[in-house]
Amino acid sequence: MRAIFAVACNAEMGMLRRLALPLICSGGAMALHGKVAFVTGGSGDIGKAIAEALAASGTDIAVSYVGEAGRAGAVVEAVRRAGRRGHAVQLDQREPKSIDRCAQNVIDHFGRIDILVNNAGWNIGIPFGELEALTPEIWDRVHETNLRGPFLLSRAFASELRRHKSGRIINIASLAGLAPGGSSIAYAASKAALIHLTHCLAVALAPDVTVNCIAPGLVEGTRMAERVPEAMKQMARAQSVLGRTGSADDIAQMAVTYCRADSVTGQTVVVDGGNPTGMR
Repeated sequence: MRAIFAVACNAEMGMLRRLALPLICSGGAMALHGKVAFVTGGSGDIGKAIAEALAASGTDIAVSYVGEAGRAGAVVEAVRRAGRRGHAVQLDQREPKSIDRCAQNVIDHFGRIDILVNNAGWNIGIPFGELEALTPEIWDRVHETNLRGPFLLSRAFASELRRHKSGRIINIASLAGLAPGGSSIAYAASKAALIHLTHCLAVALAPDVTVNCIAPGLVEGTRMAERVPEAMKQMARAQSVLGRTGSADDIAQMAVTYCRADSVTGQTVVVDGGNPTGMR
């Protein structure tokens, strides 16, 4: 009797799993199947991780690059190996005309756009105290790339993101946007402004588009982190309560989570291993 009861229970549980699976998928990974995402700076390490994570979730991917066509092409190939459509487009987001051409290129290629990830950025190492070294030209380049570019891209894609009433924008900021730090005052100020731009766009584009932000700290294993002195890396690890820094994979998975979420907008999540500076 026990054997018969066990078989019956197993059969019932199997039926329940089969019934539950469509419900789980409809609110999970399947929600992204067939969507189209554009990841700026997709030739970089964080952009690559985000593009591949979204592709693994069923999303078709376009990535932008400035000069590294080979690295962007490698990301496209990885997307295609995951069974999704991939496309690379050159973009200088300091140039409004380049942004408009790029937006049209992506929409023409896929016929739609559902997700915009403003990941591309630019920085330069200038110690905070060296104000004279932070020239107007450097200041403008940082802000044109890190702040104006994401705004103009969001504006260029806004009507298409609104069209299906489930658009997503994800901005990649920095821990430096929450507390004074980072590579320069210009960089920190641009990322602080990007976080507030996230708030403003969340209001402007509601209810059809959610707009959220990820603020990484030091992300080891990336080319950018390779330029950071080892002493600074050790300090970042020591300041983090987990004893380690952020990872590109965690940033990518947070981006996927934002894309799946239906009632989250105007928020910033810090990915840095738990530095108390970013706990707010």
